[in-house]
Amino acid sequence: MRKNNVLRDLIKAGKPTIGTHVFTAWPGMIEVIGHSGAMDYIEFSGQYAPYDLFALENIGRAVDLFDHMSAMMKLDQQPRTYLCERAVGSGFQNILFADLRSVDDARECIKAMRPETPQSKGFSGAKSTRDAGYVYPNFTLQEYVKKLDEGVLAIMVEKKGCVDNLDEILKLGTIDMVQFGPADYSMSIGLAGQYDHPEVKKAEKYTIETALKHGVRPRVEIRDWKQAEPYMKMGVKDFCIGTDVQIVYRYCKEQGGAMAKALGR
Repeated sequence: MRKNNVLRDLIKAGKPTIGTHVFTAWPGMIEVIGHSGAMDYIEFSGQYAPYDLFALENIGRAVDLFDHMSAMMKLDQQPRTYLCERAVGSGFQNILFADLRSVDDARECIKAMRPETPQSKGFSGAKSTRDAGYVYPNFTLQEYVKKLDEGVLAIMVEKKGCVDNLDEILKLGTIDMVQFGPADYSMSIGLAGQYDHPEVKKAEKYTIETALKHGVRPRVEIRDWKQAEPYMKMGVKDFCIGTDVQIVYRYCKEQGGAMAKALGR
């Protein structure tokens, strides 16, 4: 079992956090990002990418090569409990749940991630999985429970129902981070793709302000660090920058296009 959770440690210390997204399940890409020394955690966006259970463990192993970095996984909306248990068991200490619509959805996410103790009231029990060293070699079950409690629980605020119920959701008290999703939100209110529409921007502002009111960290996804400034002025200090597939796409389009022009094509 990994001794530290970098993302949790930074949050506890009140410090900013920087992450990046990957769709590829190749552990080599995780190592490349780790060697940069610039990212506090990697979010494997499993909601969008193909993977198997062996890949999850190998991603976990690659992240563990770097003391300055931890892992998060973004999960499909269902089956939440199964996917959460497999991700945490593979070594993803932090989980991002997508597609919440209600307080009950939030309760389901909390139960899926937290240990089944009288205090935490979760669903997660003792398991012979990778996060436990398979055989609990160097720590106690009490220490394992503590690690489960310390995992960062993040949610996407991307459906109208979730925005409408956000205040009640955050009153549950065990959600650590929220992120507004303009794409899904715009769809859910009949304004698909209109990310700058006043209603979408209003919901984003409300999400950030409500999170800060409850002492929850609002995270923002951006493609370039220069996009962070207006959010920083709002009090945001958690950012997830870039996605491997978008970076490759932009590079190929820009460089390939420029090369084609130089060749007269």
